[in-house]
Amino acid sequence: MTGNDIADIAGSAGIADFGLDTATLAGPLRERLRAMREAGFAQVLLQARDLAADAGGFDAAVAAVKASGLRVSAFEALRDFEGLAGPLHDYKVEIARAMLETCRAVGCRLLVVTSSTAAAQPGGDLDAIARDLRKLALLAVPLGIRIAYKAVAAGRHVNDFIVAWDAVSRADCPNLGLALDACHALGACTPLDSLDEIDPEKLFLVQLSDLLCEPAAAAGGGVAALSVFPGEGVLASRLAALALRLDRLGYRGDWGFSVVNDDNLQLPPALVARRGARAAQWLAEDVLRRSAPLPNSMRLRGAAR
Repeated sequence: MTGNDIADIAGSAGIADFGLDTATLAGPLRERLRAMREAGFAQVLLQARDLAADAGGFDAAVAAVKASGLRVSAFEALRDFEGLAGPLHDYKVEIARAMLETCRAVGCRLLVVTSSTAAAQPGGDLDAIARDLRKLALLAVPLGIRIAYKAVAAGRHVNDFIVAWDAVSRADCPNLGLALDACHALGACTPLDSLDEIDPEKLFLVQLSDLLCEPAAAAGGGVAALSVFPGEGVLASRLAALALRLDRLGYRGDWGFSVVNDDNLQLPPALVARRGARAAQWLAEDVLRRSAPLPNSMRLRGAAR
């Protein structure tokens, strides 16, 4: 059975909306992309550093991404962009321009921007943060790229998705939306009712991971050693409830697995990718109840008429 055959089988099981982050797997970029494809994934969340650090060079890495047959659903990540002033702001604008061009080079239409952790960020003025996000979104318009703003736990002023959503709403740009880190949201104990405040059309990406222990314990002991695929840890039921709520609210975008796990980086990428595919199948079939028609089912129904 070929890799494409496996991809077709997995795709029919409903995992077409799920992608793997390249940071989840070890090895050369080409091997990671092949492992994802053979496990049944049709999309990838691509780390910018994987292109810059590729042994074959940037152009060869871009060619490998395009040849993989995987859609790049998100390009990660522009960091510490908003809330800066003077030369720091000018510098970050130039970095942003370069990131946007690289995003376009791999055929991706979504750039993830994480909330700033920089000590140099002078204050938490949401209007100022929104102004910078609006500027970034306008830079992305000519390239046909959307911007997904994501709150991270270490964010200096924006470390909760509700605050990130406030900044996005203030910026009020059609191509600016939110990226939601579900594990972070659950770890922050944000009520699921808060999801109702988000316009599902402005939620551009949902990233999923599980933990082997409760978030409070993980925070004190290195999450990288404890992060696992959805359904493998203690957050399984809560992740399922979050995914169901988003689905019922009308979210129809991409789901990405961003599992930073030291153990995964010591294993062959094919093994890890297959675990990711099982997690996607669990979410698609058991949680969201999505399934595709069985092979030849349309033809059989037609013959029965």
